Amino acid sequence: MKKFRKEHKGLHTKRSQPPAGLGLFTSVPIKKDAFVIEYGGERITTEEADERGTKYLFDIDKKWTIDGAPRYNKARYINHSCKPNCEAEIDGRRVFIYAKRTIEAGEELSYDYGKEYCKEYVFPHCSCGHCDGKGKLKKRKQKTKTKTKKQK
Repeated sequence: MKKFRKEHKGLHTKRSQPPAGLGLFTSVPIKKDAFVIEYGGERITTEEADERGTKYLFDIDKKWTIDGAPRYNKARYINHSCKPNCEAEIDGRRVFIYAKRTIEAGEELSYDYGKEYCKEYVFPHCSCGHCDGKGKLKKRKQKTKTKTKKQK
């Protein structure tokens, strides 16, 4: 079994927004593009993953899946967001999580679980706060310009 890459310092689990349960948070800032953590676990066939049906499965290709259920895998606590601050990168048969943007201390880590997973398990009850609950991002409110006394 290959050794895990060392995770970013300051990662810890705590209660997330309902209904998510626990989430993975950082107590220190993480720079954009920095390595955060490896999504670890047992590598099993996709067929075996279908039989197990656990909730911490990460498909790495059509044949292989990582069962991230072991408690040592802190990455399993990274919740879904339609506007995530992390992204998962598959490197061979391993999955690494990187920061998509600078992440401030105290923020919860998140990545997009993908359309297929979300369609089956997340929507229409997505609670990431960035979408309408069905994966469609909320429109940003446009700022209206107010005229100052000089402009009038």
